[in-house]
Amino acid sequence: MISTKGRYALRVMLDLAEHADGRAMPLKEIAERQGISKKYLEIIVKELVKGGLIQGSSGKGGGYRLCRDAADYTVGEILELTEGSLALVACLATDAAPCERAPQCQTLPMWAELDGIIHDYFFHKKLIDLL
Repeated sequence: MISTKGRYALRVMLDLAEHADGRAMPLKEIAERQGISKKYLEIIVKELVKGGLIQGSSGKGGGYRLCRDAADYTVGEILELTEGSLALVACLATDAAPCERAPQCQTLPMWAELDGIIHDYFFHKKLIDLL
């Protein structure tokens, strides 16, 4: 399940892509357009800056902007940054310890197949595709 944080992060990224006119976008403007609390967005943009997806500047004329062109971002990278692993079951997470039941697990191939479909979908969907 994708949390509110992940969905809002996508909305912020889309807003920045849609209003990319060379200037930094104040968080207050993004919050107003998106109908999201500025306080909550502060938490999200901090993560997006730390993850290298957006740049932030303070002071007069400050705000946020994308680091790359909208065509160079995948939905998957945005969601993974804000949500962590998108694996459906714990044993398929990239940082999961090896499961001792994996060799005889009859459901693992099904979970792995579905996990691959979801991963491919999110990592082939570009931010620009959503505009």
